[in-house]
Amino acid sequence: MGEVKVSVEGFVATITVSRPEKLNAFDIDMLKALAVACDEVEANGSVRVAILTGEGKAFSAGGDIKAWGGMAANEFGHAWVRFGHRVFERLATLRMPVIAALNGHALGGGLELAAAADIRIAESQIRIGLPETSLGMVPGWSGTQRLTKRFGAQIVRRMVLGGEMFSAEEARGYGLVDAVVETGTVLTAARDYAARIATRGPAALEIAKLMVASANGEDNGSAVEALGSILVAKTGDLKEGVAAFAGKRAAEFKGEW
Repeated sequence: MGEVKVSVEGFVATITVSRPEKLNAFDIDMLKALAVACDEVEANGSVRVAILTGEGKAFSAGGDIKAWGGMAANEFGHAWVRFGHRVFERLATLRMPVIAALNGHALGGGLELAAAADIRIAESQIRIGLPETSLGMVPGWSGTQRLTKRFGAQIVRRMVLGGEMFSAEEARGYGLVDAVVETGTVLTAARDYAARIATRGPAALEIAKLMVASANGEDNGSAVEALGSILVAKTGDLKEGVAAFAGKRAAEFKGEW
């Protein structure tokens, strides 16, 4: 049985997908565990950056075929694809920057998982790709959506339509990963990068992440509303409005920021 482990050291949380006997392939329980892990990290006020990695020799082989292969179409669409999509979106919208430490292959849903991070560091031996069409299916956890927005349509076409697999160095050249390191060193590299991020202003990091996502056409509605709410929450007018409500009186707004 797989699990998703969370550990915190200083300002850095590490989220480890742990089902090594199945190359960290996801089933429903693993998706649920990832959602719980995201909530745990989000709620920890000391965490300024998160590292996402896999246990064993793979980052993630994606969705476990045995977990979804026998599902009826309606169940597959809702209980598997839409639910997994929501969980990965939860990861992508964590308030802090997320670094994916690719310790092994990231295929299908595994690449979609890595794409939900803000930074990707890969070991030199890995390969990445979206092989779903070889099984007669399509990427379902934002492989055609988030990946296209972040990396461009043509490289996604090559993976989805042509079934191309890329080495770590090729992936770096196409912008799919940000750095390539020697085998066995990715966690060290990710921790070094996390330490670099953690020295920067936490509030500025959170707001900058929202701004970049909005500029890239990702999650525009919630990003704009979050930014607006953060701004309004600091105003004198809000304090007056809350005080008036509590005192059962009319608010006397003064336009105070």
